[in-house]
Amino acid sequence: MTKDKIPTDQLITTILGGIEEVKGKEITILDLREIENTVCDYFIVCEGTSNTQVNAIVNSVQKQVSKTLKDKPWHIEGTDNAEWVLMDYVNVVVHVFQKHIREYYDIEELWGDAKITKIETSY
Repeated sequence: MTKDKIPTDQLITTILGGIEEVKGKEITILDLREIENTVCDYFIVCEGTSNTQVNAIVNSVQKQVSKTLKDKPWHIEGTDNAEWVLMDYVNVVVHVFQKHIREYYDIEELWGDAKITKIETSY
């Protein structure tokens, strides 16, 4: 499977669907395309309320992307303690945090030059 065959907007939509399915909170998209020397085009950042919910979000995203787009992450790390799980889909990297870890690392502030889009959820 080559990553460039799946349109990025379709991947983002599918990832968001996976997050929303298990009620991930505070979903933000950081568009990094205008920033030089970035590792990917987009970060999707969200949070879960516990280790269990963080793992549920990760599993839901994997399942949705696999089912809908027949793709899987290139790399995942952080599932052991489920405080910060990173899912690397090459041009889109998903960060699933617990609230206190997200506040500590403050990725949105670190990447302050990125165009930030907050996703409104109905739950």
